[in-house]
Order: sequence, then structure tokens, then C-alpha cells
Amino acid sequence: MNDIDWAAMADLLELEGETHGPYVRQAIEELENLTPQRVLDIGSGPGVAACRLAAAFPQAEVTAVDGTPELLARAEQRAERLGVKLRTQVAEFPAGLAGLEPADLVWAGQVVHHVGDQQDALDRLAGLLAPGGVLTIVEGGLPERWLPRDLGFGRPGLQTRLDAVMAELFGQMRSEQPGSVRVLEDWPGMLRAAGLTDARSKTFLVEHSAPLADGPRRFVRRLLERQRRNLAEVLDSDDLATLDRLLDPADPASIDRRQDLFLLAAKTVHFGRKPHS
Repeated sequence: MNDIDWAAMADLLELEGETHGPYVRQAIEELENLTPQRVLDIGSGPGVAACRLAAAFPQAEVTAVDGTPELLARAEQRAERLGVKLRTQVAEFPAGLAGLEPADLVWAGQVVHHVGDQQDALDRLAGLLAPGGVLTIVEGGLPERWLPRDLGFGRPGLQTRLDAVMAELFGQMRSEQPGSVRVLEDWPGMLRAAGLTDARSKTFLVEHSAPLADGPRRFVRRLLERQRRNLAEVLDSDDLATLDRLLDPADPASIDRRQDLFLLAAKTVHFGRKPHS
């Protein structure tokens, strides 16, 4: 999809999937009338969502599909640890989808935005559905919040400024994708354009209250470490100093020690169904 080293991000991807897990369960509950025999998780990464799908649909053949073998190895280990049935298949997204068999449920979590032509990617995903099958994609929502607006030091509003910079970099990433096509990101409209019906969106809250448990706390640390590394040249010195304090394990105000650290996010899931005829 691009030049990101996904294998190097395995720990962060797995931690993110575990931390954001509640919304996946809620999205699966929206599929209560679906009894799939074949399920595909496209761009599965280390298989956190794929294993949840396998647990929710034990009668189905669930396949985690990803272009990074190291991540699929993680998915296999996770499935074995959790005692769920999971197949894996190496295939690049979206070019490698043509060889996959049709499925009753196709899940694609936060992968479409990594493709230059997002509508073409949705068309290909819709093409994987058996008649009556459902395509479920995760795109959009709201960024994480993890501390009060005023941290007690530094300039208040750090997270708002981080959001603005990240949004700018996201737009740059989109424009630099090979074959990038600008499109109105009306996801239900794009699903309808892909030939699907009953297109709709629903947003789910991910909430971990303060004081944050170890897993979500480690995720926030990894998230901020990545932002500190990627934004070093665009943030001002005051905000960089604030991030450094938050990331200093010896500082009483660091995210490792703060009792007011929480995690709040919103994940938007879009659904569309392939007509029977």
C-alpha cells in the first residue's frame, strides 16, 4: 500500500487492536442477522479483529489477509493462544484481492485510506462478496483523547495542536499515494457507488477511564513516542518539551505515573450489502 514498515509496527498494531477492541465487538453485534460461512479480514495486521471475528462466528471459515507475512505469523500465534480457528493468506491490498474466494462478510479496518484510489479499493472489496454478503469498513471517527486540556505544565491545548498537525500530514500522505484520486469521503455513498445497498454508518465509543490500566497506558506511550518522533520538525519547542516531560519515566508528570490518564476515542464503521441479484 505504501512504504510503511508494517512488520516494525507489529507491537503497536497489536496493542492498538487490543485497546480499541470494544468497538469491534459492538460492530460485530450490528451483524446479528448475518450467519456467514466465509469471512475475510482484509489488511488484518496481527489479527486482533480477525480473532474476534473467529470467536463471534465459530461456524465460519475466517481468513486473515495481509501483505506482511510477519504480521500474519502474529495472527496465527494469537489464534492459537485464544483457541479460535483462523486461516491466514498473504495478499497485497488491493492488487492481490482477485485470487480470493467470495465471502459472506468482508472486514477492512483502516486500510482503504492507504490506497490512492479509495473508490477503486471499495469496488474491489465489494467484488469479494457473495450475494447477500456484507462489507464492513472502518474509516474516520475521532482522534484519541488521553489527558485534560491543561496538563498542569506547558501550553494548554496540546492535543488539539497535535490533531491539526496529524490532519495535515494525513492529507499529505493521501496526496502522495501512487495514483491518488481525490474523492468526497462520503463512505456510505462510496459503498453505494460500489454497487452495495443498505449502506450506513455507525460510530462506537472507545472509553478507558482513569486511572488507565497497563495495556491502554502502554498504547498511549507508544502513540506519543511515535508522534514525538514523527512531528519533531513541525512542533514548536514548547510542545516538544511538553511531550518530553510526558514521556520521561522519571518525571512525576509522565504518562507512566499520572492518575488522570484516560483514553477516549470514536471509531466509525460503514456497512454495505451486496444485492442477491
